[in-house]
Order: sequence, then structure tokens, then C-alpha cells
Amino acid sequence: MRAYMLASLLLLGGCASPLPPADPQQAWVNLYAPAGELLMADRVDRQRWPDGRYFQVSPGPHDLQVRFQFEANGGGGLGMNSEPLRLTCEIRLRYADFKAGQQYRIEARSMAMSAQAWLYDEQRQVLARGKVLRCGTAY
Repeated sequence: MRAYMLASLLLLGGCASPLPPADPQQAWVNLYAPAGELLMADRVDRQRWPDGRYFQVSPGPHDLQVRFQFEANGGGGLGMNSEPLRLTCEIRLRYADFKAGQQYRIEARSMAMSAQAWLYDEQRQVLARGKVLRCGTAY
């Protein structure tokens, strides 16, 4: 819970500063998750990305990794904790043809104890599906 509160504070602090202007020589990737869930940019081509609010990448192929946090039911059976669990999933999306000046969008949603994610172009066509690398409570 403490890690989630810290991530939320960092995200809120990040929202206070404006996004940088989009570079027309790069592709811009926005992030979207339903209310109450948190989707953050994490890595580009296995290198840490400095701002969790978006990606901006050169044209061509890229491997994007995001962190997706959400609550899931913790069970509730006899002797089990019925409190919701705060899960974090690491999701990788690979796309081979990012284009300069184009806007893209990664959307994620929870699915029981896991997650799903998609990369869309400006016409809302699915370009890539995310691969969940891992999910857990200790991230």
C-alpha cells in the first residue's frame, strides 16, 4: 500500500508539470487506463524511460514496457484475506513500424488477477497486443 501511495504522489507531481511538446520527428504514445487504475510508461527498448506519463520514440521498431496497477479481489474463502489486493503487472508491447509525427495510444485493463493491453493507432486500429511479463503485489 505504501508503494502505491508513493507512486500516486509521484504521478500527481508529474501531472503538475506540463508534458513536453511533441517532436514531429518522433512518434508520441499516450497511455490510458480506467479510473482507479494506474498505467505508467516504464521502459523503451529495455532502457528506463524518465517520464511515466507518455512515450516518445524514433520511427521504426520499438519494445515498450508499461506498469499497470489495479485492485483485484483477494479471495474471501475460509481463512483467506477478503481485502482487495493491489496488483502491479509489467506488460510489454512490441511494434515494428512507429511513424514520425503520429500519435499512438496504449490502453490497459484488469482481468481478474492479470491484465490486458493494446497499442492503437490514430484510427483506433489495434497494432499490437501486450504480453504480460509478470503480475504481483511486491512491485
